[in-house]
Amino acid sequence: MAVWHVRDSTPDDLEAVVRLDGENAGADPPAVFRLSEVVAALQAGNPSVVAVAEGHLVGAAVGRVDGDRAWVLRVALHPAWRNLGLGTALVSALEHRLQAAGARIVAAVLSAEATGATALGNSGFSHHQGLTYFEKVAVVSAQGSAVLASLGGSVPDAGLWGQLRGMTDEKRLIERRLVLPLANPEVADEHGVEPPRAVVLFGPPGTGKSTFARAVAGRLGWPFVELFPSRLALEGGLATGLGHRFGQIAELDRVLVFIDEVEEVASTRNLADPASVGVVNELLKSIVRFRERDGRLLVCATNAVSALDPAFLRHGRFDYVLPVGPPDREARIALWSGYIAKTGTDADTEALADASDGFTPADIKQVARGVAQTVFERTLDTGERARPTTADYLDAIGSTRATVTEEMAREFADDTIRYGRT
Repeated sequence: MAVWHVRDSTPDDLEAVVRLDGENAGADPPAVFRLSEVVAALQAGNPSVVAVAEGHLVGAAVGRVDGDRAWVLRVALHPAWRNLGLGTALVSALEHRLQAAGARIVAAVLSAEATGATALGNSGFSHHQGLTYFEKVAVVSAQGSAVLASLGGSVPDAGLWGQLRGMTDEKRLIERRLVLPLANPEVADEHGVEPPRAVVLFGPPGTGKSTFARAVAGRLGWPFVELFPSRLALEGGLATGLGHRFGQIAELDRVLVFIDEVEEVASTRNLADPASVGVVNELLKSIVRFRERDGRLLVCATNAVSALDPAFLRHGRFDYVLPVGPPDREARIALWSGYIAKTGTDADTEALADASDGFTPADIKQVARGVAQTVFERTLDTGERARPTTADYLDAIGSTRATVTEEMAREFADDTIRYGRT
C-alpha cells in the first residue's frame, strides 16, 4: 500500500473531506459535532490536516480553537486506510497545529467506537470516565426565530405539562394520542402508527383546552403559535389572513398551531354568504397543505363542536376529536390540593371538591386567587400571619357561579357521543 503524506488542508479539500465524512457515517456512531460545524471550521481557516496517498485524500482531522481550548471536531479515514496508524499520524499533526494556534488544552468528545478514538489514545489523550455528555438543541433556527417572532409565537416551558393538575383522564388521553407518537416517531412508524397532524379539542369554556395545547408544545419542545381569527380579519379579510399566516408557518421546521374558538372560522357554511364559504374553504385547503409535512400539529379548540362545518371534521382532516370536560371529583381534589399546598393550611380538599361540583379549572383558580387576596389583606390588617381555612374557601365557592351549567354538561355529554373521536 502506498505511503500517505500529511499536510495542511486547503479550501480545495472541502468537497473531498465532506465525501470522506459521508463514507464514515455508516460505520460510526452519531458524531457529537455535526458536519455543518466541521465545514464551518474548515471555511474559517481553523487548523486542519489531511492525508493524501496516490493523489487521493484518504484521511482528515479537523480542529477548532476556542480561546485556550481546542476541539478535535472530526477524524475521518477512508475504510481501506483504517488500523494502519494513519489516524494517529493525523491526530498528532493536528495537535501540533492547534497548540501553535494558542491552545493549551486539546479535547475531543466522541464514542469509544468512533473513528479516531484509538488514535487519540495512541497520541496520549486522557480518557475521562464517569462523564456524561449533555446537549440541548434549539428547535428554531435563526431564520425560524425571526418568523416565529413575526407570528407572535414562542417555545413554552417544558415543565408546563407536569404542572397540569387534575384532569387525569384527559391528560392521559392527550399524552397517548398526541404526545407519544410525535415524540417517538421512529417507534410509531415501526408499529404502523401515523403521528397526528391535526386534532380538535372540544368542551365547555374554562376546561383547559388552550392550556393543554400549550403544554403539549412544551412537552415536545416545539414552537407554539396561536392564530386569532379577530386579528386575521384585519389582514384583508379572514380568508386572506389565514392563507398568509399558514404561508409563514410553513417556513418553520416544527410547530404546534393553535386556533381557539375555531367555530369563528369553521362554522357551517352559509351558501348565501360567499365570504363565509371562502373562509372555510381557505382553512380546509390550509389544513391539507399543513398535513403534508412532518413536525407539525394543528390543535383547534371549540366550545361548540356542533356548530362546525361537517366537512371540517371529516376523517383525513382531523385525526382525533377529543373531549375536554369539567374535572370530576378526583380531579377537583387534585386541583384544590395544588393551590392549598402553597398556603400552609390544612383545608379539607374533599369538602371543597364536593362543594365545587361543576366548577372548571378556571373557576377553581379564580376562587383560590380570591381567597389568597382576602387572607393577604387580613395579614396586613392584623399584623399577624393569617392562613386560609376551609370556611374561607367554602364561602368563596358559595359566592361563585360555576361556568358549566347543568344544561351545558348535558350538551357536552351528548356531543361526546356524537362527535368524539378518540
